[in-house]
Parts: sequence; C-alpha cells; structure tokens
Amino acid sequence: MNIISARRKSFVWLAASLWACNWAVAQSGESQVTAEAEQACRALASSRPPGRPGAAAVNLTILSASLRNASGSGAAYCYVRGFIPPGIQYHVQLPLPGKWNERFLHWGDGGKDGNLNFADHRVAQGYAVANSNMGHDAGSEPGASFGFHNRQSEIDFGHRAVHLTVNAAKTLILAYYGQASKYSYHEGCSTGGRQGLMEAQRYPYDFDGIVAGAPVNYYQQLNASSAWLLQRIYSDRFAGAPAFDANGDGRLDSLTKLKILERAVLQKCDAIDGITDGVIDDPHRCAFDPETDLAGKLCPGDANADECFTRKQLQTIKDFYRGAHDSKGVRVYWGKAPGSEMDWAARFIPHPGNRFVPGSLATSGDHLNYIFYENDPGAAPPDLGDVAYKLDKRANPPEWAWWEFDIDDVTAGKGRLMMSIMDATDPDLTRFLLKKNGKLLLYHGWCDAGPAPDGTIEYFKDVVKTTFAGNLDQARQRIRLFMVPGMGHCGGGPGPNSWDRLAPLVEWVEKGKAPDFLVATHSTGGKIDNERPLCTYPQKAVYTGPPGGQNNPVNWVAANFTCR
Repeated sequence: MNIISARRKSFVWLAASLWACNWAVAQSGESQVTAEAEQACRALASSRPPGRPGAAAVNLTILSASLRNASGSGAAYCYVRGFIPPGIQYHVQLPLPGKWNERFLHWGDGGKDGNLNFADHRVAQGYAVANSNMGHDAGSEPGASFGFHNRQSEIDFGHRAVHLTVNAAKTLILAYYGQASKYSYHEGCSTGGRQGLMEAQRYPYDFDGIVAGAPVNYYQQLNASSAWLLQRIYSDRFAGAPAFDANGDGRLDSLTKLKILERAVLQKCDAIDGITDGVIDDPHRCAFDPETDLAGKLCPGDANADECFTRKQLQTIKDFYRGAHDSKGVRVYWGKAPGSEMDWAARFIPHPGNRFVPGSLATSGDHLNYIFYENDPGAAPPDLGDVAYKLDKRANPPEWAWWEFDIDDVTAGKGRLMMSIMDATDPDLTRFLLKKNGKLLLYHGWCDAGPAPDGTIEYFKDVVKTTFAGNLDQARQRIRLFMVPGMGHCGGGPGPNSWDRLAPLVEWVEKGKAPDFLVATHSTGGKIDNERPLCTYPQKAVYTGPPGGQNNPVNWVAANFTCR
C-alpha cells in the first residue's frame, strides 16, 4: 500500500516514461505483452517509478497494480486497486495504451453492492473502466448492515463513493496514458441507475453522458413500499398471498393463482396494441380491474384452493396494482404495472423457485433497520423470513424486524434524513444538461416489479418541467426516456430486452446523433424471435408491416414498426 503525494507535473513525467516503453503486442492469437508493459503498469503503485529516482507517481492510495487478461476476449489490461478512507475500495481496468479508445466509463452497481464489479466486455472495446464497493464490503457487512449507526458509510453509499472513484480513475488515466480521457460516461441499471441520476444532480461535471436504467432514485420510498407489500404476503400465515400450499407443509409451492392472473391480464390487454404476442405494450391503456375481471375466479365460500382467489388474496392483488399508501390513503409509492405479475413471485412470494427467499426480502428485509431512519431501530433478526420469531427487545442492541414497520412513518417524515442522502429525485439538472451540455439516456422495463416504471416517467416529466420550463422539444436535445414493453428489471421478461445500452449514448455525445429509437431483441434458446424499436417517450412502436401479418412472428422485426 502506498500513500503518495505528488505535484501534477509528475503525471507528465510518468506518462512520458510509459510511452517510451516498448509496447510491442503480438497480433497472432492471444496478445503477448512485453516485460516493459508489465513494468509500466506496476509503476503506478511504485513510489519510485523506474527512470527517475525519487520521482513520485500518483497522489492516491494504491493497493496493487498488475497486468490481467479480460475474460472472454483475453485482451490484456493494467489492473489497479485502490483505497479511499474510510471504507471505499475501488478498481480501474486500463487497456494498454495502444488499445485505449480515449474514453472513460464508470460501471454502475446493483443492490446494496459491497463488492467490485468488472466490465471486461467494455475493456475489450477499449474503455478505461472504474468501479467501487460503494464504501463497504458485503462479506463483513451484508445487506444494509453497513449503515448501522454509521452515517459516513451511509453517505459513501448514497453518493460519495462514486464521485471519489471517478476522481481517482481520472487521476490514474492521466498518469497512465499521459492525457485525460476525451469523453467520460456512466452506465448502470437499478442501483447503477440511481448512481447515474445522483451524479447528474450532485456532481454534474463528472460525465459527458449517463445511461440510467430502471433507477431506484426514490430509494427510501421503494424499500418502504417493498416492506409494505411483504407484510401483505406474509401476514396471517400467507392468507393474502396469491399462491397456494398444495402439500400442506405450511409453505407456498404452487403459483397457479398468479398464472391465472397473468392470463386474465393478457386476455384483457395484450391485443390493445393490435398485436397478440404475450406483451402489454402500454400498461397505462390496460383497464384491468381485479374485482370485475376475476369475479368468475373467486373461491366458493371464500375457502382457499389452488385455482381460485379468496377475498383477502383479491385485496392483495389490488394493493399491488395500487401501490403502497398510508392509513389516510396518501400514496407512498407507485403500484406494479399490468403485465408484471409473474415477477411478483420472484420478488415477494416465498416459493421453491426462489428457495423461499423472495428478492425483496433479501434487498429490503433489513433496509428499514439500518438505512431508513435517522436513528436505527435495532438489529435485524437472524431469519428475515421467520415472522413467528420472538424479537428480543431487551438485547443490546434490541431486535427489530420489517414486519413491525408502519408505512405512516414515511408520510410522517421519519425517513427524511436518509432520503436527503440516498434519494436522487432532484429534477433540476441545469448544470449537467445545460451548463455541461451532458446527455442523459433513461430506460425502464414496463414489467419491472421492483422500482416502478411510473416513477421513472414522473421523474422524466419533472425534469422537463423544471429544467426546460415544460418544453419537451428542448428537453429531447439533452434527455430521452425509453420505456421497454415486456422487459423486467434491467432485462428479462417476455418482450424485446437486449441492446447495447452504451453505444447510442456515445453516438449522441460524440456525434450529436440523438437516438430516436433503440432496436431491441428477444431471444429464446439463443435464437432471436422478436425485434422491436424502442421509441422515445411518449411515442410507441406501431405495426406498419404487411397488412394482416401483425400476429405472425415472422413479421416481428424492427423494419415493420414505426414510432408514433
């Protein structure tokens, strides 16, 4: 480990020494890097770089620097790990100088993070890539426990870690290549999407362009909402869960109810866009009403069975669509979109498919313990799914669990401090979009049962109103939103869900070519079976192909659709 102080002129010397090295790289088969390349990479961590005794390297704490090969491509790069007190670990993947495309990319994170993520595919494309653990290690502080009575760790996770990692990466780039990157980008989804919006709001000069997918920018409201929905699933021995205990062992093992619900929704709304393909193009046009459209599927005598719904289960379904609200009916967070039903199982219902640990229990089960309230209420129980567990209130610290949470705490402002640290909802992007001339590309899958698609739409509208005085045409020169029919959280789902997230942004930033649409594909068994243009919001892809051929999968190609 080195803690090295230096003046900026040391960058110039180090860069000159790097370029003076023999960067001979054989092009036959796998790259073979010379000893000089290895030496130059290691020099980043040396207090006495070769060639100039006593000269300093970079003004950073460097843990290690050595050559590695990117997985898949085998492309060699200089791998640097560093440390920023008190708990931020970061790494930077630096392509060899002859392979660098003169671009920097910050690679976004997911969940509560706590580890270092690689973007080898971007390194193979020539990007210098950085990522961090967001200020904590998941191995020692799993889940949200890093925030227990630790405000600094909460701030690092909220926004500080990304910004400082960007600073460190740019310092290394200047030292290693002898020049700054021409363009800087952020690419991320979920937590990575929140990171992108936080950067645009708090640190607007870090990037030229930002890709923010399915952002969890209403972070505290989302996690409070998840706990509220879990309460409806777990209460009264799963009486309200739209699933069934078929073998009587006390655990839910049948998702027949959700499949019935999904079929009912598709029957009502699939063909609204003129195509029957198992995808609801615009859930806002889907007027599905559980009371009416499931009336024929109610359990006789309200006795629970596998292929029907009890009144309590019907109420749970309505709550999922409506979204979390407090005791006075005030909305806390948006509901789930029609078409997202099967993803409810993965996120909220304990069943064999998720090993009885739904995703939201893993991500939100201890969130309220440690990073929601200004004063943490207590330690999480050992098993977050055991709602029968007797919490020990006399322990030090006392035990507290998500099933004790009162949604009224949100509207009462009890999470306000943590919102100020972690939510990324400020719609004034004047500095990033106008002064910096940055570009922001937003996307969100309509089938996302995690962060609400409606939340991203509302934030986009707020930015247009606040930053551009409501002028959508002006806003489209800087910010564009793409809503993705049939896509789940950051990917997956029955609709087209695969495209290069970064390439359209690069074209926009560097060539001024704003993306009017993105071409996305869906594959089954490795074979593309659906292709559509994703249109800039509020436009939608309308079938304009061969008349009468809209329901033939052969015609589901981008050329047969027009954005309107």
